[in-house]
Amino acid sequence: MQATKLPMWKAKLPQLSLILITIIWGTTFVVVKYGLSFSSPVLFVALRFMAAAIAVTLISWKHLKGMTTFEVFAGAVIGLTITLGYGTQTVGLQTISSSESAFLTALYVPLVPILLWLLFRKKPYVMTWLGAGLAFLGLVFLTGNGFGAIQLSSGQVLTLLGSIAIALEIIFISYFAPRVNTRRVTVLQLIFASVFCFMFAPMVGETQLPDFHPHLVMILVGLGIASACIQLVMNWAQEMVDPSQAAIIYAGEPIWASLFGRLAGERLPALALLGGLLVVLGVIASEWRPKFLQKRQHSQS
Repeated sequence: MQATKLPMWKAKLPQLSLILITIIWGTTFVVVKYGLSFSSPVLFVALRFMAAAIAVTLISWKHLKGMTTFEVFAGAVIGLTITLGYGTQTVGLQTISSSESAFLTALYVPLVPILLWLLFRKKPYVMTWLGAGLAFLGLVFLTGNGFGAIQLSSGQVLTLLGSIAIALEIIFISYFAPRVNTRRVTVLQLIFASVFCFMFAPMVGETQLPDFHPHLVMILVGLGIASACIQLVMNWAQEMVDPSQAAIIYAGEPIWASLFGRLAGERLPALALLGGLLVVLGVIASEWRPKFLQKRQHSQS
């Protein structure tokens, strides 16, 4: 009996879900920037993930029974990469411009297939390399920066380390997702991310919690819910989406951030618009499987 073919939108639902969360990411930029006026960076991240952990726990309470040691390990590993990614990037922003930070953080796009190759001997599909290259080049143009801006200052080194951590987060989520209960691991990774951030804060001189302010509470609750949704969708979708392709989809986040910035009154230069187009082309290229390349790869295997 022939299997029923799923409609295109259902077959691509994991990819569409990841695109949706990049839109959510894009909307949070202005909110985070405003929130940092009430709190130091790392403690702000710690409180944000604490709120996210509470939100996911409340909606996942029924799924928490039967937690295994392996799931705790998975949550700790992913939580550590989240901490390093967000923490180093946020601290780095204190000494470098946001465009430099965005440029260096964008290195996770080509880093994912490279790290997959190095860690798991998983050779990326040729169109994945092309898509990663286009997306990275687009992000360079989108930030209005260039390779000459990299002088490896302390802030740049921290941000570069953060991009490696983000690449590892994407890889580890894809590695653990088929092997664990994603609801339980999402709760655990957010708890660990918050705890690790609280531990990291004194190392960078952040020893005092921010003063209570109703605006800060509203921001943290909103960002906590957004982070909860993002992590839940990432863990679910990356059971079915290749981590290299997921990294390229996530690279679309600056496009949405730029769009919402435009609505807020910012204007994009022509070079940034070209960069946005290249990122979109990178996502499309990563999905494309030309028949002549498939035949060639099949003949070589």
